[in-house]
Amino acid sequence: MLFLKSTSVTKAPGIYDVDVAAKPPGKTFGVFLATDPDNPPRSVLAGLVELGFKNTHQQSYVHKDKGKVLDLHFQKDGTDLFNGWKADECSANLAAIESLFGNVGVTVTPRVMSLAEAYA
Repeated sequence: MLFLKSTSVTKAPGIYDVDVAAKPPGKTFGVFLATDPDNPPRSVLAGLVELGFKNTHQQSYVHKDKGKVLDLHFQKDGTDLFNGWKADECSANLAAIESLFGNVGVTVTPRVMSLAEAYA
């Protein structure tokens, strides 16, 4: 779940926050979204599915400022060990993610999670 300070500001219509992150060693990235369930970012969600990402988790909750949030996690299998991404897949997938979110005005910065964060 992404830590939101507020639901009064969105990064794009229907998107409160986006995190593109990988567990160490950092070759296979997931997309984590905090969205407005009453105004979902349909084009972004459809774009992720078109890119081969699958929704692996979703959780609704009410933020402390009373705004509704739908937390979504997306993953895409690769062809490396344990369905991980090979280097060329990683480059192509990250470029596609950056393009998808860039088209709605959101800049993403892929990152590698800390061990504590990844396995909490």
